[in-house]
Amino acid sequence: MQQITSNSFNNAVEKLSSLPGIGNKTALRLVLQLLNKNKDDLHSFGKAFIDLSEQIEYCNNCYNISDTDTCSICANPKRSDEIICVVENILDVIAIENTHQFNGKYHVLGGIISPMEGIGPSDINIKELIERIEQQQPSELIMALSTTMEGDATNFYIYKKLIHTDINITTIARGIGIGDEIEYTDELTLGRSIVNRVPFKNTLSLK
Repeated sequence: MQQITSNSFNNAVEKLSSLPGIGNKTALRLVLQLLNKNKDDLHSFGKAFIDLSEQIEYCNNCYNISDTDTCSICANPKRSDEIICVVENILDVIAIENTHQFNGKYHVLGGIISPMEGIGPSDINIKELIERIEQQQPSELIMALSTTMEGDATNFYIYKKLIHTDINITTIARGIGIGDEIEYTDELTLGRSIVNRVPFKNTLSLK
């Protein structure tokens, strides 16, 4: 793609096009739109991303993104400490929160077990989950991972690690199609899947 005779412009296009799902043409249009903003708006736009890199933290309890050591969900006394919902990433937290059907707390794994991609149990927050359960002793753990082979493998690994405990391990109902990812599931289906969750051990016979 032919570049414009401005290094700063081309650099901005290059940085935007490095993001997933944004090609050179889309990046070019976005930069042109940004140039139409006044300087104060443009500086404010840039500062938002500088603040993101300098001020964002991860909750020391659930690993959700936060502005403080403890995220607003974990700090909320109205949220139940008795139920922990295990999700792959922060987008899944957002998806489940949008259903307004869950009032417990979360544990963000930061990925799922995927040997093909070189991701093992030690590469995600499973050890931290086990330690958290041992310390906090919640009554229920909801496995809300994507219904993919990797998601199921991660569910089973966690189940085997906790089988000796008294915690009730459940999984979201299979209203979500096999192979679907949580973040792309519509709110109604996801909400029903949370409400109608089933014991995880009941799903093992389906494998």
